[in-house]
Amino acid sequence: MIIIIHDRKDLNGVKIPQTGKTHVIPENDSIKPCICCFDCWVKTPGECTIKDGFENLGLLMSKCEKLIIISECFYGSYSPFVKNVLDRSACPSLLPFFTVKNGETHHPKRYKNNVSTAIHFYGTIPQAEKETAKKLIKANRVNLYSSAEVFFHDSFDDIKEV
Repeated sequence: MIIIIHDRKDLNGVKIPQTGKTHVIPENDSIKPCICCFDCWVKTPGECTIKDGFENLGLLMSKCEKLIIISECFYGSYSPFVKNVLDRSACPSLLPFFTVKNGETHHPKRYKNNVSTAIHFYGTIPQAEKETAKKLIKANRVNLYSSAEVFFHDSFDDIKEV
């Protein structure tokens, strides 16, 4: 399955892959931020206890083979909506145990799928913010056990295909 997370009301003008099943998560004001209660680890493993329509992001991510993120670049990071979706899906996708990876302590992944990620940042992005974004994506790759490519676009309209 391909999952597309984006911070737009629609993706008009962007060619979306038509391979297999595609699930699109568009900007939605109803998402609540993660409150770091860790219930998705201990009370309802893999499922967030916040009931706002985004409680099954961990399970959804477990079926994902390719994750495509389209986000305006905010200070070298994701837009608030995209950040919320990623925060709400990270803990449910991981286990509450520890493992050492590259000499660092991380949580092992809950599901066995391997995810390749493509991140498309858009906007007027200074070089320093591009460098910050690259470091963020590198850290996300390690934490979320995925491969990732990063693309920078001057505007959303420059994104023709993902």
